[in-house]
Amino acid sequence: MLTLITPKKYNDDRGWFVESWSLRAFSRFALTEHFVQDNQSLSRSAHTLRGLHFQYPPHAQVKLVRCLRGRLLDVCVDLRKGSPTYGQVLSVELSAENGKQLHIPVGFAHGFVTLEPNTEIAYKVSDYYAPECDAGIIWNDEDLGIDWQLGGQEPHLSPKDRGLMAFRDFDSPFDYNGMPMGLREVGHAD
Repeated sequence: MLTLITPKKYNDDRGWFVESWSLRAFSRFALTEHFVQDNQSLSRSAHTLRGLHFQYPPHAQVKLVRCLRGRLLDVCVDLRKGSPTYGQVLSVELSAENGKQLHIPVGFAHGFVTLEPNTEIAYKVSDYYAPECDAGIIWNDEDLGIDWQLGGQEPHLSPKDRGLMAFRDFDSPFDYNGMPMGLREVGHAD
């Protein structure tokens, strides 16, 4: 299950404050990962596409994703063998304005496309980057048919993302945990 989190925003005349991660608050929703690394990237152009990425076990990663500036479409694909939602896609818009965060468990490929110039994303991961376990599915895979909301534009891609594998060539090491892909929305405050 993917979880879309809306943190409580504390506003005053100076601006606002948000707890973007609190083990105490998130544990109420059974989100208790031990995050070991924070990643952040800036995409200067709209239609910059990064993904669909994942890491194989033993370095598979849970991610907690948020948009710091601009807007992006965040996309997840169920990679869990035996899942009734195997190969299905779920996407949500994250923006600096809406402040939402997406919790992505192990067993999902993850990618995003920027919807505005100068979009910045930050995400926590539960395991370190392991180049030997790094993998991904090609963004425009015919079997997945993802609507990236590109409006007929070609995305800006890295050479790595241009050469990712087709979904039909993927042999999943991820097992279904009994929870079909879905999106639950929660808010939190202490």
